Amino acid sequence: MKHFLLQVGCDRSKNLVDICGEKNFQAFVGDALSVPMRSGSCDACISIAVIHHFSTAERRLASIRELARLLRPGGMALIYVWAMEQEYKNQKSKYLKGKNGSKGKEEEINTGTAHRPLSDQTLDSSSQDSACSDQLFNDSEDEGCDAKPVAASRLPVHTNRTSFHSQDLLVPWHLKGGSKKKGESVDTVSFPAGSKELQELSPVFHRYYHVFCEGELEAACRSLDCVRVQKSYYDQGNWCVVLEKL
Repeated sequence: MKHFLLQVGCDRSKNLVDICGEKNFQAFVGDALSVPMRSGSCDACISIAVIHHFSTAERRLASIRELARLLRPGGMALIYVWAMEQEYKNQKSKYLKGKNGSKGKEEEINTGTAHRPLSDQTLDSSSQDSACSDQLFNDSEDEGCDAKPVAASRLPVHTNRTSFHSQDLLVPWHLKGGSKKKGESVDTVSFPAGSKELQELSPVFHRYYHVFCEGELEAACRSLDCVRVQKSYYDQGNWCVVLEKL
């Protein structure tokens, strides 16, 4: 009897899924809280740099439960999330090493509305600043949140390549290539990397992250009675867990 290996991926971004198609990979648009696949249909699942984008503990746990639902009994899952501890056992992560000599700094921004007060408790970005943004942080439409907004909530903006000082924060991302000037294409605009001109041209997007403290991801996984934690470890600024479906 022959066995066939079928690998399929999903992402909420259609553009990223289209890139997979261009490279002849099987992928579809989906939501990590409701993956359109049958229960028990997977031998193995991988979740890399996904769960830390959910803004509540309930949603983070729900995403792990959904991952477990996809697994057959005995199936395995690997989960990676960004770690609060970017320096662990006296070793700096590659993320910190990417900008030597930088001091940790985060600036608060007024988010206007949020789901609830945020606690002060791998991945990369080319941003060199932590400028404040007026962008609203409100994903209730995207994720079906029914919590009441809290006025005057504040969320820190992280300075890239520095240590974290809050678990819930916004990380600025500069869109590579920048925005074009009127009458010319992006390809005709050329500035040195990291230059002031390039930063001014590059649109900045603030992405929400919940960085995990040691033991937090493992504790969430152990709270589910449908899986067993086979391994929990730290890897280059990430907390990682290997699960087995019971």
